[in-house]
Amino acid sequence: MSTSTSTTSQPPHHAAVTAPLPRITIQFCTQCKWMLRAAYFAQELLSTFSLSLGEVALQPSTGGTFIVTIHHLFTSPESPSASSSASVQSTTLWDRKTDGGFPETKELKRRVRDVIDPSRDLGHVDRHHGAAAAPPPPATEAVKVKEAVPAKETVSATEQPAKQEQASSTIVCEDCT
Repeated sequence: MSTSTSTTSQPPHHAAVTAPLPRITIQFCTQCKWMLRAAYFAQELLSTFSLSLGEVALQPSTGGTFIVTIHHLFTSPESPSASSSASVQSTTLWDRKTDGGFPETKELKRRVRDVIDPSRDLGHVDRHHGAAAAPPPPATEAVKVKEAVPAKETVSATEQPAKQEQASSTIVCEDCT
């Protein structure tokens, strides 16, 4: 029994697809191997906000990018009841290059909350946020501190080549530096 399929050379049909809002995209560098980190943040956001989020998407990229963006409806303050004034707004919640490194999970959750529902309480995530750190309680006993004498660092002849081999086998993304 043979089956044949015929393909026609018609151009693909593009339909306007609207993603459920609010939509969070996590753009991550595949060369830096940040997919697991991006998936972790997606899981944390979905666990915390569940049905308040329409979608969380992972977008592979290169160039050392790690950008978390939220796409949400923005209603003009002049006419909040008019549906014609609502538009989709994109807000960058975190950019590794401008914000410096990766976000703490608590901070990312706060930033998402501030966009989708500023009055929402995040429980333990909100505790100690914005409050000055309390000074430590006064010590009741004086503690003598013994100075530590640093040990001499010795590297055997067999360890040195292994360390050099490990350093040379690490692949670094040229776009990420």
